[in-house]
Amino acid sequence: MDINKLALKVQNRTPKPMDVKGRFAVLIPLINRNGVWEIIYELRSRNITQPGEVSFPGGKVEHGESFMQTAIRETLEELRIDRENINLIGELDFLVSYANFTIHCFLGIIMNVDFEDIDPNPDEVDHIFTVPVSFFAENEPLVHELSLKTEDSETFPYHLIPNGRDYKFRVGKHRILFYEYGDYTIWGYTARMTHQLAEIIRGLE
Repeated sequence: MDINKLALKVQNRTPKPMDVKGRFAVLIPLINRNGVWEIIYELRSRNITQPGEVSFPGGKVEHGESFMQTAIRETLEELRIDRENINLIGELDFLVSYANFTIHCFLGIIMNVDFEDIDPNPDEVDHIFTVPVSFFAENEPLVHELSLKTEDSETFPYHLIPNGRDYKFRVGKHRILFYEYGDYTIWGYTARMTHQLAEIIRGLE
C-alpha cells in the first residue's frame, strides 16, 4: 500500500453518511401573497407514493445531479413553473433517516408568478396550498415518539457477536412532528424541515 496515495485520497474526500441507500432533495418554496410571506405545500397525488400526504416539491437525486439541481428540477416539474421563477436562497440542515436515506432541504422564493396562476402537475400533485410563515413562528408542533427496535432474525449470525441472542441492541427513538392547519396535517419529515425554518425565523427577532 502506498501511504501517500491513501493520504491524498482521504484528504480530497467529502465526508458523507455511511450506508445511505437513497439521496433526496426538496425545496421549501416561499411566496409573497398580498404582502404576507407564506410557504407553498403540495398535497401528493393519489397516483404516486405516499398519496394524500402533505409535502414539499422534491425527489430522488439522479445520476450526475447535485442536491440543489434536484430540488430545482423537481420544483419546476411539479409546480410547472420556469427557472426564472425560483430565487434560491440557500440550504438548510439535511435529514438522515433511520431508513438509510438523506434529504437535503433548500429554501427558495417563488417570484414573478401569482400563486393563483401556478398550475401543478396533476400526475404528482393533487393540489397546492399555502400557510403563512407567521403560523409556524407562533405555534409549536405536536411531538410524538416511536421506538425503533431491532427485530429478531433467524438468519442473523448471533454466534459471531458477544452474548449472542442476548446482545443488548440499542433502542432508538424516532421523533415525529405534527402541525395542524385548517383541514391539513403537516407531519413527518415535512414538519421537521418546516420546524427548522421556523426556528431560524425566530432567531431573527
